[in-house]
Amino acid sequence: MTDIINADKLSSAKNFVKSLLWKILLIAILVLGVFIYWNYYNVFSDGERTGVLTKFSRKGNFFKTYEGEMMIGNITQNSTGLANEKFFFSVSEQSIADTLSKIQGLRVTLQYKQYRKGLFWRGDNEYIITGYSKVYP
Repeated sequence: MTDIINADKLSSAKNFVKSLLWKILLIAILVLGVFIYWNYYNVFSDGERTGVLTKFSRKGNFFKTYEGEMMIGNITQNSTGLANEKFFFSVSEQSIADTLSKIQGLRVTLQYKQYRKGLFWRGDNEYIITGYSKVYP
């Protein structure tokens, strides 16, 4: 009789541990999913930047991505020269990349989305260009 009671207690303890481990695994997967979404897919900011498109290229070893550089600013600094800020960005859409490669050297307004961290197939930068609105000669 005591063997049956001990076997029931052991079976009950095993079920409790198994249930607890499944709950911990489920919570860990949920936390990991929220972490991945928050850092890689949730848009941190979006907006527009205007400047001169100075560099645009396709690079990468395995995942070829379009990377660009734009000079923005033209703020005078101590009345002696110009201080420009560089805006580094990536482009994930082929149609936008084709257009930007043709207008290199021109002043353009780009719409972007900023993510907290980048993904290697999306580009090297946290700023992803989603469109352009104006091209100035």
